[in-house]
Amino acid sequence: MITTEFVQTMARYNRWQNRSLIEAASTLSDQDRWRDCGAVFRSIAETLNHILWDDRVWLARLRGDAARAAEIGARHPYTDTPRDWLDFMRQRAALDDEIMVFADGLTADDLSRTVQWTRGDEEVETTVAFNLVHMVNHQTHHRGQVHALLTRFGAAPQPTDVQMLDLLGGKG
Repeated sequence: MITTEFVQTMARYNRWQNRSLIEAASTLSDQDRWRDCGAVFRSIAETLNHILWDDRVWLARLRGDAARAAEIGARHPYTDTPRDWLDFMRQRAALDDEIMVFADGLTADDLSRTVQWTRGDEEVETTVAFNLVHMVNHQTHHRGQVHALLTRFGAAPQPTDVQMLDLLGGKG
């Protein structure tokens, strides 16, 4: 399905895009970052916090720590994530580093390992590879929403095209 090299590239892309959005969002006031814009997760800050929350859940699942994933998943992504912008930036950077370390440590065999998790009352079993594809897709989906909100406020994040990763400084 996918290779470890793909996962490592997507981890780099994730970090690069998060840095780009955070840099652009940092040009806005805190009030504008938290302004309800009618988005699915209301605001720029809440959407970024949702991504942070979901990445934590998935990383715990992928590491085989079901208890930690359930603990994080039980928290509300609006209230149990940072309201302070500097705290959010630190937590996002630290999690991106964790994702990079996780990606760099994966083997081809790891990708076929199954992960058991629950969605509501349903027990689900999927492979690490499938879950990583979901994680990347989920991040991209919500970062696209943030990108649109940022441009609405006149902020200018970098392009989101994956092929621009190495050209625009997303090497690490």
